[in-house]
Amino acid sequence: MKVLVIIPAYNESKSIEKVLMELKENNPSIDYLVINDCSKDNTKEVLDRINANYLDLPLNLGIGGGVQSGYIYAKENNYDIVIQLDGDGQHDSSYIKEAIKPIVNDEADCVIGSRFINNEGFQSSFLRRMGIKFLSFLIKFCCGVKIYDVTSGFRAVNREMIELFSYDYASDYPEPEAIVTASINGFRLKEFPVIMRERVEGESSIKSFKSIYFMIKVSLAIIIKRLSGKVRG
Repeated sequence: MKVLVIIPAYNESKSIEKVLMELKENNPSIDYLVINDCSKDNTKEVLDRINANYLDLPLNLGIGGGVQSGYIYAKENNYDIVIQLDGDGQHDSSYIKEAIKPIVNDEADCVIGSRFINNEGFQSSFLRRMGIKFLSFLIKFCCGVKIYDVTSGFRAVNREMIELFSYDYASDYPEPEAIVTASINGFRLKEFPVIMRERVEGESSIKSFKSIYFMIKVSLAIIIKRLSGKVRG
């Protein structure tokens, strides 16, 4: 199958080279595309220096818009599977083969790497874990699907979901809402255990002083998305 790794990057100049080196070492035959979301640091210069494959967005679209740009690229270039991988180094690309396997075996349409199945590695802060548990409960209540790590950005999807996400993908904090989108459109979701690393460089898009705002906004988005119904025929 034709596989593409999408790597959204915003101000990841200190980590992106290492991420790509590790990706190529672990998966030498898989294509990748870095989405440089109008970074203010020298991310673009690093990508040019190492001759990386990247899309340079003229405007900052945020994490959702950046990822959706990757899905549009994947659709237009006829990829069968897309893997999302963060540009900050938290995701271990050695898990990619395991993420793809359920899709290749037609056991799932979307596979999510979860740090909360075996509870190993970096687990995030206590407050964020509580927030993730609440969002997991809300998604289970609204959609009937239990996903433990609803904010994990380490995901693999098949061709049908590439089509869906190229058309419908949330712009802000999209990971929980994407689960709802997949669920209400009848796609099969599966989690598998991964060990994630703590961010060393840069900063998270979810800052602590925005955490309450984040929870309210995402909770409302989940409910509205569920009420809106499916987006495909």
